[in-house]
Amino acid sequence: MDDDTVGVALVILSAIGFGTLGIFGVIAAEEGLSIPTVLALRFGLAAIVVWIVLWLRGRFRLLTGRLLAIAFALGAFGYATQSGLYFLGLEFMTAGMVAIVLYTYPAFVVCIVAIFHPSRVTTVLLVALGLSIGGVALITGADPAGADPRGVAVVLGAALAYSLYIVVSQRALTTVDAELLTAFVLPAAAVSFVVFGAGTGSLALPGSLTAWGVTLAIAILATVIPVLAFFAGIAKIGASRASIISTAEPGVTVALGALVLGEPVTAVTIVGGVLVVTGVILIQREGA
Repeated sequence: MDDDTVGVALVILSAIGFGTLGIFGVIAAEEGLSIPTVLALRFGLAAIVVWIVLWLRGRFRLLTGRLLAIAFALGAFGYATQSGLYFLGLEFMTAGMVAIVLYTYPAFVVCIVAIFHPSRVTTVLLVALGLSIGGVALITGADPAGADPRGVAVVLGAALAYSLYIVVSQRALTTVDAELLTAFVLPAAAVSFVVFGAGTGSLALPGSLTAWGVTLAIAILATVIPVLAFFAGIAKIGASRASIISTAEPGVTVALGALVLGEPVTAVTIVGGVLVVTGVILIQREGA
């Protein structure tokens, strides 16, 4: 099997893995697990596995100084905020709807670029921005099945947080590779949820085998495997193609939500999702 085929398969595997996150998140809530508990264990366990994998590959090294501070800030504030709001959104909307709305984050990146580098904003990017916004407006306005206005606001906040995370991390990635940066972002996010959970009295270990099972699934199947598979895919087919292929992720969540959780999927939802994903693909092709 040639590198191109392997790379595409790895990115598809990554999209499927990330696409399960919302499904497992809903099941975790049904098991009575709090958001701080789920995410503290998710990032803590994922960090341990990623550190071990990088160590075995001979690619691990300790970050120090400014890079360590940036990685901590990205994890404790950026990634933690995005993840917390994502899981909060699952309390108001279906997993499929949350995945679609979250995927507007590239549109937020375009807005940030427009503020600081207006010369880089092209007609194609503006069209893509319109498609993403139009897609969300369609699925939350014309067909509100599974779409709660509070949930939409929360998940749009998650998309904004993720876009800021991406923009800031780009600076760090000029001096450190993405895998290593992620290895330090994960434990920082875990610490953030441990502190928040302890402070609010909402932190508790899973109390059943099912609860532990879904927690491990979130950490391994929906975090470690897709993260490592995506980076491995990038190494073989490049970041641009990998980003475009990864737009399958919300489709995976919508399909799994319908099959596993019995979530409603209407024609309007599909059309709105297609508009959002089309906008993302245009943004990725422009290299914004």
